[in-house]
Amino acid sequence: MRQSLMQTFDDIYVLDLHGNSKKKERSPDGSKDENVFDIQQGVAIGIFIKRQKEAGLSKQGNIYHAHLWGQREVYEKAGQEQRLVGGKYHWLTEHDVTTTEWKKLEPAKPFYLFAPQNIHLRAEYESGKKLTEIMLVNVLGFQSHRDVFAISFDEEALRARIEDMRKPYMSDQELVERYNIVSTSSWNIADVRKKLRKEENIPIIPCFYRPLDKRYCCFSELIMDRPRAELKQHMLQPNLSLNVTRQTKAQHWRHAIVANTPTPALFTEIKDGSNVFPLYFYPNYTKRGLFDADEPHDASGGRRPNLLPAFIKDFSTKLSMSFIPDGKGDLQQTFGPEDIFNYIYAVFHSPTYRERYAEFLKIDFPRLPLTSNANLFRPLCSLGDRLVGIHLMEKFGKIVTRYPVPGDDVVVKIDYTSPADTPEQGRVWINKTQYIEGVPPEVWEFYVGGYQVCQKWLKDRKGRKLEFNDIQHYQRMVAALAETIKLMDQIDEVIDEHGGWPIE
Repeated sequence: MRQSLMQTFDDIYVLDLHGNSKKKERSPDGSKDENVFDIQQGVAIGIFIKRQKEAGLSKQGNIYHAHLWGQREVYEKAGQEQRLVGGKYHWLTEHDVTTTEWKKLEPAKPFYLFAPQNIHLRAEYESGKKLTEIMLVNVLGFQSHRDVFAISFDEEALRARIEDMRKPYMSDQELVERYNIVSTSSWNIADVRKKLRKEENIPIIPCFYRPLDKRYCCFSELIMDRPRAELKQHMLQPNLSLNVTRQTKAQHWRHAIVANTPTPALFTEIKDGSNVFPLYFYPNYTKRGLFDADEPHDASGGRRPNLLPAFIKDFSTKLSMSFIPDGKGDLQQTFGPEDIFNYIYAVFHSPTYRERYAEFLKIDFPRLPLTSNANLFRPLCSLGDRLVGIHLMEKFGKIVTRYPVPGDDVVVKIDYTSPADTPEQGRVWINKTQYIEGVPPEVWEFYVGGYQVCQKWLKDRKGRKLEFNDIQHYQRMVAALAETIKLMDQIDEVIDEHGGWPIE
């Protein structure tokens, strides 16, 4: 659309008035930024100019951009009256197209953005490999459209729901009311119940439902509208997946998280869909063309990496190492799919990477800079491997939190308090009397994608009693996030030690 507008109009002026409360926008100096209307969405003024032309003449239009930040209105008392002296309304009253300081833009393909970008950084960023140029197959995470029924904290509770659906003496209406089930044009409870009575084995499996939050799901077309064939083919067997968003409206990009189970479409962000990139294909994969059918390999169970041959060849040449089709190499002469996965995971968790390329990461799948320095590749693989283990909750940092006060253990109201003199002893309150102590502010405030992990985990369990395993998991989760923060800093340190940015 933007490309078409550029071809249609001679001059386009975009005055960005900001004021997007959904993005929690602030002025560049940190002061308050307000919307010119009483709405949440940001606002812009667009002026599109088309001049009369001679037949046959055509050229791409000029694009101009300006920002307007700050409060909506600033008043000054003048006697008994208030006089408008500042703010966006005042500025707009005092200026027109000719008196506005415009910046001329050079929108580039494929997005032709009508917003300023750092041209040098963009070229640097785009020299990396887009994730879809590394891993061929990806799919949006599963969608049940009835999570209240299809997802559960408890495996036996989920099995009981399926059995209730099979019971002939329970009416459809009773089940609808009990489990808050909604029939759709493609899913009718009466038809599903008939099919369930004929199906003996309905798969109930563990799944990462939210970051660091594993639950159980009924992974069947009978219960879910879209369990996704790619997930069923490859993520029900030993595997890893990288879960990222293609685009996000979030203020910061932190939308990369590993899983070893199927994951939902809202795994990384409640507003932006989460795409799953499995690391391995298993033999039942139906698409061909990645590898020749008779290509020799010794991978476990005949599985093959979801890595494009051109990428493997390029990276192998850069590192002067041979690629092996499964697992990890020795990182001296060989490297494998899991080494590549760990390298990707480390780079995507670099704080500098996220900040340096922030404006580009929000508009498409992330790009990966490839290093030709094996001495940088090795420690990044190691740090990425540690992060993967922590985020799968298979490895744990040192647990320093305490749950000292006995009570009914029911999550009622979630709050966080932090002593000014000892902030590392912050308390996460689950009710009026009980708390988890020893949660530093930076851990409490840590986000994966759009989720504040420590808060989200408890918020989803509001009204539930926390069992011993729940409390233990939460303490391990706090330890995992604390170590994540340290590892992210170490990733930056390693990159700085080997030449810094851009990675070469």
